[in-house]
Amino acid sequence: MAALVRDEVALAKAEMEQKAKSLLRGGIAIGAGAVFGVFAVIFMLLTIAWAINDAVGDEWLGFLIVFGALAAMALGAFLFAWRKLRVGAPKPTMALDEAKKIRETVTAKTGEAT
Repeated sequence: MAALVRDEVALAKAEMEQKAKSLLRGGIAIGAGAVFGVFAVIFMLLTIAWAINDAVGDEWLGFLIVFGALAAMALGAFLFAWRKLRVGAPKPTMALDEAKKIRETVTAKTGEAT
């Protein structure tokens, strides 16, 4: 019986090690994909800037336009996050109200009994 339990524990341990290795490999692949994605976005923005430069015929205007668009999006994201985070930590108002009612009820009943 003890050997059977030991074998089951060893099997569970081997299974967990295999799953952990698989999760680690998946995490590394996600990290690599994120790095490649960031570089892809950078090159896409550079391509857009150079395309605008070619279309307009000016050497720096495309980069200025791309910078302005990125700055506007960053400002919009900041303002959205600030508006959402300004509210502060959520309060369980219904639970607090119920707790006050329960405390008042218990206090009133305890006061009557004495």
